[in-house]
Amino acid sequence: MKNAELNQRRQQATPRGVGVMCGFYAERAENATLWDVEGNQVIDFAAGIAVLNTGHRHPKVLAAIEQQLQAFTHTAYQIVPYESYVSLAERINQRAPIDGPCKTAFFTTGAEAVENAVKIARAHTGRPGIITFGGGFHGRTYMTMALTGKVAPYKLGFGPFPGSVFHGQYPNALHGVSTQDAMNSLERIFKADIDPKQVAAIVLEPVQGEGGFNVAPAEFIQALRTLCDEHGILLVADEVQTGFARTGKLFAMEHYDSKPDLITMAKSLAGGMPLSAVAGRAEVMDAPAPGGLGGTYAGNPLAVAAAHAVMDVIDEEQLCQRAQRLGHHLVEVLQQARASCPAIAEIRAQGSMVAVEFNDPASGQPSAEFTRQVQQKALQEGLLLLSCGVHGNVIRFLYPLTIPEEQFTEALGILSRALAE
Repeated sequence: MKNAELNQRRQQATPRGVGVMCGFYAERAENATLWDVEGNQVIDFAAGIAVLNTGHRHPKVLAAIEQQLQAFTHTAYQIVPYESYVSLAERINQRAPIDGPCKTAFFTTGAEAVENAVKIARAHTGRPGIITFGGGFHGRTYMTMALTGKVAPYKLGFGPFPGSVFHGQYPNALHGVSTQDAMNSLERIFKADIDPKQVAAIVLEPVQGEGGFNVAPAEFIQALRTLCDEHGILLVADEVQTGFARTGKLFAMEHYDSKPDLITMAKSLAGGMPLSAVAGRAEVMDAPAPGGLGGTYAGNPLAVAAAHAVMDVIDEEQLCQRAQRLGHHLVEVLQQARASCPAIAEIRAQGSMVAVEFNDPASGQPSAEFTRQVQQKALQEGLLLLSCGVHGNVIRFLYPLTIPEEQFTEALGILSRALAE
């Protein structure tokens, strides 16, 4: 079987709206390595878009799924419940950075978690309004498209979107947006668009994922918490991409003193199985009436089993500490590359949530073209990299936190050469 032949078949069988980045097709994978159908080997620094913090096919995750497979694969938790769902909720309740008693509900996708967080926030507050931020990404369903602060490609041709959603500015020092500017943008929303007493929640990514790995300054999180408390607004942390050791903590919000009221999570929660969750203050989580939350596949037993194993692996293999160490090493390599790569405008990092942003050295403008060239050169040498950012000029690094040291060193060598060329 050839990649080119499969590409032809894909174009005839599937719609162009399902965009595909790579021209090669996966046949198998192990930890941080992918093999395509032609036997080519690639070091995977995409990890299914931050889904595989514990790597492809971690033995503990596989064993947990196999064991559950022998017991049962589905009952629909809301019809016939099972202990593993309850115990996983208990584990997350203990670890989530939420003040006071915490409760957790499980769903299937990140977008579904965010959508349910909006439902819970509206049910608890009795208010319609939601505020999110430019550059944020929250999903591709109608509600989450409305929340997402990026038009192309996510919103093109799909409107109108649900109402009562407003976008503030997210702090971004490189692009001249201070924390004060961001807070001023919220005041403008309160003056021009919606009374703060009609706002149910402010939803943000503590580190913007699709938006370019922009890390929220501590004073911004503190200011949001103060603002929310003043007006009775819930603070919702979208940790779909940041969760489960990526930033050097189990949750990115653990880097801050201020706590959110609700946290959404998915991606690396279940090591490649579809599972998402909303965790939050017990009295907030209890706002929807019985039957108001759920879904046929929500909290699927195979995915729940995988998530238990993922949480074990994160602790046993000390992946939070490893995320810090690997991220620190990568930042050092990027800083060294600056000498021979004037296009590097900024390096941003929280643990292993690392990104490098490129500008055209002549004009100082964001350079998506240079970013593409780095990606292509790296891929020619067998390293898969993902881009992001509002201007498409950022490379983000999402290697499995379980990547062998030797392979990580090899990958950084490829990266250095791609940047130097």
